Amino acid sequence: MSTSIIIKAAQFAAEKHKNQRRKDADASPYINHPLALASVLAVEGGVDDPEMICAALLHDTIEDTQTTAKELISIFGETVTGIVLEVTDDKTLDKTARKEEQVRHAAHSSNKAKLVKLADKISNLRDILASPPADWTSERKREYFDWAARVVAGVRGVHPGLEAIFDDVHAKGVEKL
Repeated sequence: MSTSIIIKAAQFAAEKHKNQRRKDADASPYINHPLALASVLAVEGGVDDPEMICAALLHDTIEDTQTTAKELISIFGETVTGIVLEVTDDKTLDKTARKEEQVRHAAHSSNKAKLVKLADKISNLRDILASPPADWTSERKREYFDWAARVVAGVRGVHPGLEAIFDDVHAKGVEKL
């Protein structure tokens, strides 16, 4: 795999998420989120595995768009798709059950999926601190921070540097909230 596959994944994710917006007060373009994950992994975490970066870019495509696993396999292969599937929530479950399943599943994921999950939580906490959803109370933000820490507890040991970044962002959030 080369860097061209990363660009292909970024373009694919941009196309799939083109009509979606984040829940922040500014309703920022959704693609900012997968790009932030890829940046956390590559720039802050020093991850240079193209499959990992592709999976980060594509991590929400099955969960939040009409993308199928078969479609991802045909374009990006089994490994990338497998990582994406590991971090994809089961949308047939209600929100509370999905969140608890993330906590339970985290420790049993592959190391690559754990890294994507860790980058996802870092990115989400940063987004909540910088521009939270307008309707989120301080209590709702604290609950998210607490839940994210429970998820990350299950992935610890996979990347001490990124775990330290998570801990720093989490501590700042807890202090601020």
